[in-house]
Amino acid sequence: MLLKNISLPTPLENILYDNVLLELAERNGQGEVLRFWESGQFFVVLGRISRLEQDVHLANVRRDHVPVLRRASGGGTVLQGPGCLNYSLVLSKDLRPQLADLKRSYQWILGNVIAALQKIGVAAAFRPLSDIALVDGERKISGNAQKRGRKFILHHGTLLYNFDLNKITEYLTMPRDIPEYRNGRRHSDFVANIPVQAQTLKDDLAGSFQASRGAEKISSEEETSLRQSLTLPGITMDIG
Repeated sequence: MLLKNISLPTPLENILYDNVLLELAERNGQGEVLRFWESGQFFVVLGRISRLEQDVHLANVRRDHVPVLRRASGGGTVLQGPGCLNYSLVLSKDLRPQLADLKRSYQWILGNVIAALQKIGVAAAFRPLSDIALVDGERKISGNAQKRGRKFILHHGTLLYNFDLNKITEYLTMPRDIPEYRNGRRHSDFVANIPVQAQTLKDDLAGSFQASRGAEKISSEEETSLRQSLTLPGITMDIG
């Protein structure tokens, strides 16, 4: 598995680059990838079928000029920004039969993430369908989503390590569909940071997925595909 430690300049480029990695794997069979990235600015990302007016405090987003984007995968609306490490996996269905079933794929992938966290002293557990929470207090530290291709899947997730949690309440409403373990808690009572440096998280996750050291910048083929993707409609939300 190739390791790509690549954060691009804008939120839009970072979201689209994940899609490019999946598309090139499907088209060229270029292999499995683990990518790490982090945004230097806050932005909102809606899931594939999420609704802007229901999930976002529009007045606050407009006031602070926070970008709002839509990703191609499922899952709920999230806030991204400094202190939120993203990991993206492009994985082969042929090499990993456990990926064929959606629920089993989450269990296997997040099991590897949890094993990496345990090595650095973070006691965490899988919470269906796609969360990781601290054992102590049942507070969410990681959300995950997938886009599934014919031969590969794109799995992307977050790990909060130094995130301004107050921003979540400021920009996002209470979601309609909530996991049972949330027990109706507000954002501020439900989400938590883990006291670990980003590089430590990267090193342990790379080891857990057996990713070898690879690229620090995108290839020319990826650059071409990314530029083409930037012209597609429906990704940036018009919030007035």
